[in-house]
Amino acid sequence: MGRYTEASCKLCRREGEKLFLKGARCLTEKCAVEKRAYAPGQHGQTAGRRRKASQYSRQLREKQKVKRIYGLTEQQFRNTFQRVLREEGVTGENLLIALESRLDNVVYRLGFAASRKAARQLVSHGHVVVNGRRVDVPSYVLRPGDEVRVAKGSRELESVAAALDLASKGQTVSWIAVDREARTGKITERPSRVTIPVAAEEQLIVELYSK
Repeated sequence: MGRYTEASCKLCRREGEKLFLKGARCLTEKCAVEKRAYAPGQHGQTAGRRRKASQYSRQLREKQKVKRIYGLTEQQFRNTFQRVLREEGVTGENLLIALESRLDNVVYRLGFAASRKAARQLVSHGHVVVNGRRVDVPSYVLRPGDEVRVAKGSRELESVAAALDLASKGQTVSWIAVDREARTGKITERPSRVTIPVAAEEQLIVELYSK
């Protein structure tokens, strides 16, 4: 199945909460969830009142929500899950840690892009350097000690400057250090569940894929 190409705001409305897919727009009154807090479609306003959600429905919705937050296709998401199944520890937590450790997500967390979608584009177009080497693979997995920076010729990009201005009004996660002036950041430690600011019930995803 190909990547979703319709309006991103419909995804937030379908999940009933902000997924922060549109950068600065999500923080304004223009946010679709603020304006129309119900699911899209002809029956959106009544869909949630028809019947109580089944356990399978809750599991599916949680998977869809997390997949959409990180902007992955179904196959990418499933491949990540299959990979963390082989790791020690709690599978649900390892899944979120793996998603947070992706290069596109870290570029977003550093504030170099206003959304994960913009971060993927920044990486794919060769504007990001990891440990002194240009990397154009958004799914590249970062580890503690890795340094990420905006490439020298790309530091004055208008989109990067705008994203950094937006990021300066918030806080970065505790497991990365960022120097916004130098357009550089470093992974200081492995993320843990308590340091990942994503409201998700990851155990529901594990239950869904374990059937």
